[in-house]
Parts: sequence; C-alpha cells; structure tokens
Amino acid sequence: MTGTLLAPSDTTARTAHALPTAIVMFGASGDLARRELFPALINLFRQGRLPEQSLVIGVGRSPLDDETLRERIRGWLPSAESQWLGRIRYLRGGYDDPATYAGLATMLADHASQLPVPADRLYYLSTPAQAFEPVIGHLAAAGLNRAVAGGHTRIVIEKPFGQDETSAQRLDAVLHRAFDESQVYRIDHYLGKDAVQNILTLRFANAAFQPMWHRSWVDNVQITVSETVGVNDRGGFYETAGAARDMLQNHVLQLLALTMMEPPASLSSEAIRDEKVRLLEAVRLAGPAELDRLCVRGQYGPAPEGSTTPGYLQEPNVDPASRTETYAALRLEVDNPRWSGVPVYVRTGKCLPRRMAEVVLQLRRPQHLPFAFGHVLDDAPEALVLRIQPDPGLRLRFAAKRPGHQLSSQPAEMTFSYPAQTQAGVPQAYERLLHDALVGDPSLFVRSDEVRQSWRIVDPVVRSWAASSTPVPSYPAGSWGPVEADRLLTREGRRWHDDR
Repeated sequence: MTGTLLAPSDTTARTAHALPTAIVMFGASGDLARRELFPALINLFRQGRLPEQSLVIGVGRSPLDDETLRERIRGWLPSAESQWLGRIRYLRGGYDDPATYAGLATMLADHASQLPVPADRLYYLSTPAQAFEPVIGHLAAAGLNRAVAGGHTRIVIEKPFGQDETSAQRLDAVLHRAFDESQVYRIDHYLGKDAVQNILTLRFANAAFQPMWHRSWVDNVQITVSETVGVNDRGGFYETAGAARDMLQNHVLQLLALTMMEPPASLSSEAIRDEKVRLLEAVRLAGPAELDRLCVRGQYGPAPEGSTTPGYLQEPNVDPASRTETYAALRLEVDNPRWSGVPVYVRTGKCLPRRMAEVVLQLRRPQHLPFAFGHVLDDAPEALVLRIQPDPGLRLRFAAKRPGHQLSSQPAEMTFSYPAQTQAGVPQAYERLLHDALVGDPSLFVRSDEVRQSWRIVDPVVRSWAASSTPVPSYPAGSWGPVEADRLLTREGRRWHDDR
C-alpha cells in the first residue's frame, strides 16, 4: 500500500525560529550527552534550526575545559564543524556548589551582553536523578530561574521523574517553587519519535479508521516495548528502577494514552495533553486481591547453552540476591464509554527476542461465519498493528481467499512503511524535542498531572512486588518472558501478538 495516508504535519511552532539561546547542559560529559544531545544539537545547527548566536554551556564535574570538551566532542562526532564547536563552553563544578552557579551567572551575562536582542535560556538536566533537586534549588537561589526581559527561561528534565508518586510530588513541589509549570519540559524521548506522533494522524485524519477505535470493533489492545539487550553496565541504576519504573510508568503508558485517548478539541498542546490525562484517569488496575493474578514480573536468566549472555544476577553491579524485575506485564482496563470491557495488555522487558515497540488492536471475531474460516482466524486474528520501531508504519492483518479452486482463506496483510514516504531523513527524537523546547512548544512533553496519573497506575504494582515473598519468575534470555505472562492472556482465550 503506497501513498501519503499517514504523512506527518508540523505545527507552526515547530517551524518557528527561536531567539538566540544559552543552552546549559548539566551532565555534559555523560553518556546521554554523547549519544543523543550533542548529535541532536549539531543536526539542528546544520538545518539552520539552532538560533544564530546561541551558546552551549556544558556543566559537569569532570576535569575539562572549553577545548578539552570540544576535542571530546570531535571524538564522538568526527564531522562536527569548527563553527559549531566554537559555540561550546565548559563549566566545571559540583551540582550542589553555589560557586558553580555564580560562575554560570557570569557566563550567561557575558553571552547576553554580546547580543543585540534578548536571549532565551534553556537548562537541560541530563544528570543522575538525585541531582535534580540540588540543581533546581541552586538555579533559583542564584536567580537564574527568572526570565530575562524579552526572553524566556525553560528547563528540561529527563526521566525518571521520581521513584513513586510521593517522590514525584516532592520533586514537583521543588520544581514549582523555582519555575512555573509553563517553563517545565519533562522529556520522554518516545514522544519525539515520528511514528509515535503519527498515531494522532492515523486516528484523527482518516475517516476509515475512526469507527474501528471502539469497543464494538476491538477485542483487546496490546502494547509491547521490548529490548534484546540486558542491563550491561547499567546494573547499579537498574537495581533502583526495574522494568515497571524504567519503562511502564513512562514510555508504555504514554503509548497507551495516545492510542486510546478521545479526539482533542484542537491540536494545541494543552488540548492534546488534557485528553491524555483524562484517559490515564480512566485506567483501572486490579484491586489488591487480584494484583498477583493480573500483574506479572520476571527476571532474565542465562541464555540457553551455546550463548554467552549472562543472567541478570550475573551482571555487574547487581545484587546476586536481587528481586528486581527486568520484565513486567499488566492487564488493565479503561473505564470510559469508548473502551469499557476491552482488556489492555501491556508488557516490557529486557533480553527478549526482538527489539520493538508496537501497539496492536486485535479486532473482534465476526459474529457469524458462513464458511469454515474459523481456524484461520484463530491462528491469525484480524489486527491493526502500529509499529513504532523498527520499521515504523502500519500493518492491517485480515483473511483473504487462498488461490485455487476451493473456497478457503489464508492470512493476508496490507502494510505501510513510514520511512519509505520521505527522501529526507526522519528527525531523531531528541533532535525534535530539543527544537520544540527551544521554540516553546510543549506538545510532546509530559505535564505534571500526567506524571501523577502514571504513578497512580504503577505504584500499587511496585509496592505489591516489593512486599511479596514469592520468588521472581525467571525466563531464559532471548525468550518472550516468563510463562506466567502467557497465562495472563490464555486463561481469557487470547494470546500475545508475537509474530513468531
């Protein structure tokens, strides 16, 4: 299937030009800066989307200076232009040291004095989560949270936003003492993926699909975000997070909200985020007595013989007696008129067979089949599959006549490949999100009440698992998770959409 069925559309804000901006990157010598942030900034520079006379100030504890940071970036990005590298400066200092922020104030004032127009400020917190509160508090104490006359001051915060609902509310209180909610950009990089945004276009720009998004058509909804890798050298972080906090609370629930929310009154950022919050408010988890039955966790063990993949307990910086889950699956329901009675199965895990993110709407069986097609439909139920990664696009699975003399059926598909529709490269998630933060478009960022609702859903699960003395089920690395996750569906006459 070809054409422009799902062609994306940019908002006016995304094509706008921002004022010159001082981008202050806390954690500039870290892994996220190397892998995502500096590559995103250089792409924006090459596209003419990084405002003229902007400055990047890297803040970190590593013993660097301007030139050594630039040399490090040249090692990460050999094609980086000297003109772009010349915009980068480095400030060494502790995140809880007032002298760091006095030095930052001086650098920002020097930059502003060289400009003929007011400058914006964008603070990006790519630090460990425990540094969020000290950085926010010291920015406010130094007066750096206030917007300069004629400009804007914004702050971008990476996940995790809290470890539970209580800590998220505490972090929100610290944040709101220093910044107005309109200045805050809580980043979830999944929302920057073109294929995730394309869900809105698919749903609301195509009359053919709108009736399908309803309990009359949909038997169940499945959301899978899977990774093939283990925790590798992130064992220390993962011991404090686990799959539920690391993936369910943000990426998975954001996909659920976008897929199942009601049509917004407009495409404004607040209208879209209002509907996401309403959807999350309607999500229902099992009561305490049913949590064990409807919430499944697992921990990957060693791969089958012949593979060198270690189990989670053998990974560096992991407690050999750890009960941290590397796999999580839940059965949820959405208590509203559109989705009442439709089960929603979500799962995420590490060391699974494929790296993918997809949303599956499995359609209801026809009430009456005049021919013996049932066995085909049982083997491959009709489904609309929204693939986020890899090969983002759309697949519609249905039954078609098998070629030949007999009237029998076989599974068939219509597919749409999203990348095939453009010759220009699709912007990377951080590239789009950084630009949106620069121009002040919060549409793809998470609002405070979204965070609260996400933790409301995940918190009871995490608490239940922490209090349980039941052994954490193990699954071999490279499998689709513990058998208990299959039973989550099979006892209701369903199965996971695995494409095995």
